[in-house]
Amino acid sequence: MILDEILAHKRAEVSERRLHRPLPPPRDGLGPPSQFGAALRQPGVSFIAEIKRKSPSGGELRPGASSSYLAQMYCAAGAAALSVLTDERYFGGSDEDLVEARAASGLPALRKDFVVDAYQIYEARDLGADAVLLIVRALADDELRSLLALTHQLGLEALVEAHSAQEVEQALNAGARIIGVNNRDLDTLVTDVTLAPRLRPLVPPEVIFVAESGISRPEQIEVLLDAGVDAVLIGESLLRAADPGEKLRSLVAAGLVHA
Repeated sequence: MILDEILAHKRAEVSERRLHRPLPPPRDGLGPPSQFGAALRQPGVSFIAEIKRKSPSGGELRPGASSSYLAQMYCAAGAAALSVLTDERYFGGSDEDLVEARAASGLPALRKDFVVDAYQIYEARDLGADAVLLIVRALADDELRSLLALTHQLGLEALVEAHSAQEVEQALNAGARIIGVNNRDLDTLVTDVTLAPRLRPLVPPEVIFVAESGISRPEQIEVLLDAGVDAVLIGESLLRAADPGEKLRSLVAAGLVHA
């Protein structure tokens, strides 16, 4: 299964990074608190626009794409936040992509990687990320709880990703403040866009709800708006578009609350 393969590689990669790239000493203070959650708490549907060059499910998406150029385009088109893939092997990303995208846009940025170790959360903070991704399926309950607590302690937010009712419950029990339901099964890579709206009622209103994967059309955004979804994370449909900015504008317009 592809998720198991990615996680095994990530554990080996993190072990190597620990040896050859120790983190710098902790900085004095944590700086301003993350604005990632606040950016998703706007009227209507907020948009997390993703930057990646390839993926296991989609293959090559936008080879050689400039993260700073995409970030500026997304910002101008109405994105509330960015999701930046920093995994190199499977997504063609890098830490520099995150740094450059955030600097170019000024938008809060999610460091989207496969977190298996506390090291990666400290690393994300030092890169200037506003949030990290924690995948319920990839972590034992005690690991999820511990990593989530550390994330909040460091002034960051976490997008806690689930793919079932049980995983939503695990995320809530761990203390998640932002829950994302991934419509794509990370084991089979099969996508069911009805999953997020079906699971929306399981998440209380004080917890931010994000729908992920398979979202590409304005009518889908309208369904999610009606379901009370706070935000969507969109990558592949933007990256495949001839004009990602124009594509995003059309989706943002569908997520507005009309008087």
